[in-house]
Amino acid sequence: MPSRAYHESLWEGMPEGLAPVGARLREAFLLEQVAVARGRVDRPLRVLDVGCGEGHFAAVLVRDGAEVVAIDVAEEPLRRARAGHPALDVRLVEPEAPLPLEDASFDVVWAGETIEHVADTSRWLSEVRRVLRSGGLVLLSTPDHGPLSRLRLALSRKAFEAHFDPRSDHLRFYTRRVLADLLADFGLEDVAVVRAGGLPCARRVLLASGRRKRF
Repeated sequence: MPSRAYHESLWEGMPEGLAPVGARLREAFLLEQVAVARGRVDRPLRVLDVGCGEGHFAAVLVRDGAEVVAIDVAEEPLRRARAGHPALDVRLVEPEAPLPLEDASFDVVWAGETIEHVADTSRWLSEVRRVLRSGGLVLLSTPDHGPLSRLRLALSRKAFEAHFDPRSDHLRFYTRRVLADLLADFGLEDVAVVRAGGLPCARRVLLASGRRKRF
C-alpha cells in the first residue's frame, strides 16, 4: 500500500497555491449540502475534511460557520494549509490506517477527489462511517468515468495510456452506478450521485451524497 513517503513525494512535485480542480463547482455542492445538514442540528455543524490538501475547502467551511477538522496523509500539504489558513485544525494521519478520531463525532464527512486514491476502499469507507453521527452525511467528489469518457479512452490510444499511466496516483475509477452501489453497500441511505462539470468529452466529476442510517 502507498507509504507516507510516496504521498510526500507527490506533493513535493506540485506547485503551491494551485486552486483545486473544479473548485467552484465543488464548493457550491458542498455548501448546499452543508446547509441542509445544518438545518438538522441546533449547534455548530462539525465537519471532517478527509484528504484536505492545502485546506481550500476546509477554509470555505470554516467561513461558512462549521467546526472543521482537516486531515491528510502527507505533511507537505498540511504545512501549506497552516501557512495559508493558520486557524485551521489540521492533523496528520497514517495512510490506510484507522482514523485517530472518536466514533460518531462528526455531522458531515467531506472527501473531495480522495476516494480514487485509496487502496483499501472497504477499510476507508468503514472508517468514514464509524466517525459519522447517526444520520450524518457523507459528501464525495471523484472523476466521472461515464459513457463518453469511456468512449474517448477506447478510441484514443494516447488518451488511454495517459489516463491509465502506471505512475499515476489514481488507483480507482468510478462510474455513477458503481459509486452509488458502493455507498449503499456501506450502510448509507438516501444516496445520490450526479454528474457535473465539463463539456461532454472533457473532465467531468461525480458529486455524491449519502446519509448514515440512524441508530
